[in-house]
Amino acid sequence: MKNYNLFSFILLAVLFSSCEDSKKDKSGLFLLNTTQSKAQFSTDEKAVLTISNTKNKSIDSIVYFANDKKIGSVDGAKNIEFPLTDEKLGYQNLKALVYYENDYAEATHRIELISKIEPKLLKYTLVNTYPHDIKAYTQGLEFHRDTLYEGTGNGAGNTTRTKGISSLRKTNYKTGEVYKIVEHPEAIFGEGITILDNKVYQLTWQNLVGFIYDADTFKEIKRFNYSKRIEGWGLCNDGKSLYQSDGTEKIYTLNPETLQIEGSINVYSGANKIKSVNELEWIDGKIYGNIYQKDALAIINPKNGAVESVIYLGDLKKLVTQHPDIDVLNGIAYNPKTKTLFVTGKNWDKMFEIRVEE
Repeated sequence: MKNYNLFSFILLAVLFSSCEDSKKDKSGLFLLNTTQSKAQFSTDEKAVLTISNTKNKSIDSIVYFANDKKIGSVDGAKNIEFPLTDEKLGYQNLKALVYYENDYAEATHRIELISKIEPKLLKYTLVNTYPHDIKAYTQGLEFHRDTLYEGTGNGAGNTTRTKGISSLRKTNYKTGEVYKIVEHPEAIFGEGITILDNKVYQLTWQNLVGFIYDADTFKEIKRFNYSKRIEGWGLCNDGKSLYQSDGTEKIYTLNPETLQIEGSINVYSGANKIKSVNELEWIDGKIYGNIYQKDALAIINPKNGAVESVIYLGDLKKLVTQHPDIDVLNGIAYNPKTKTLFVTGKNWDKMFEIRVEE
C-alpha cells in the first residue's frame, strides 16, 4: 500500500509538472504586433496586425480582436488590417487567439489611437453682459423653455458665504433673480446638471449619488447611485442619452432610465489627452466642455473624442469683479432661439452672452 501511495504521488507530481510546463510553453509562443511597429496611430491609418511564430509551430488559423470585439479571422499565419477610422480615441487592446497543432494560445498587444485633427481656434463676439450671483459656485448651466437653470456646488473654502450650500435654481438671466431654488445639506457637493424630458438631472462631486427633479416644481423624483466609483463633474444630453465627465479625459454615456454607463470616449487634442473636462453642453451634435483651470472651451466630437475646435475665454474673467473667492470659468448654456452661448464662472458676479465665430 505504501509503494502504491508513493507511486501515485510521483505520478501526480509528474502530471502536475507536465501541466505547468505546458502552460509555460504557451507563453511567448506567439507575439502580436503591428507591421508598422509603433505605439501610436491616427484615425486615418490602418494597423496591420501580425503574429510572430517564435517556436515555428504549425498554425491552423488566427482570430483577431480589438477591445474584445472580433476584427476577423484568417487561415494560417496571415496578417489582418484593422481600420481605425471609426474607432474611439485612446488605447486599443488587441488580442489574437492562435490555433495550432490541436491547441491554441493567446497573444496580446496595445496601441494608442490619437486624433489627426489640428483644433481650430474660434473667435467670439460679446453680445451682452448680465448680473450673476457672486455667491453661486456654478457647476452646471442650461436653458429649458426660455428659462435658465443653474446647479451650484458648496464652494468649500469660500469665506464670503455659508459653506456647504449646494443648490439647483431657476433664474431670470437678464436680472439675476432666482425664481425657484432647492438646497442640499452641507454633506452634498452639487455638480453638473442637464434637463431631459422635463426632468433635471444633477450630479454630486464625490457623494456617488445623483438627483432627479421635476423641472417645473423641483420636486425630487428619485435619487440614483453611480454605477461606477467615479467623480461627478459635468453633465449634458443629446435628447436620448446623458453624457457625464469625471474630471479625467473620459466622458461617459449614461442611460437616462437606468443611469447605467453604456459607453465612453477619451478626449484628445492631437496626441494629447485632455484631462479635467468639466461642465458640458450639447450643441448641434457636438459636446462643448469647460477645461478646468484653462479658461477655454473644447468642442468635442462625441463619436470618437477628438477636440475639433477651441474657444479661449480668458479675457472674460478680467471683466468680472475681482474678489478673494473668485474661481475658474465654469458654466455653458446654449440658447437655441438666439443661437448664442451664455458663460460664467464660479463666484462670478457677471454672466456673458457670446456669439461664436469661425
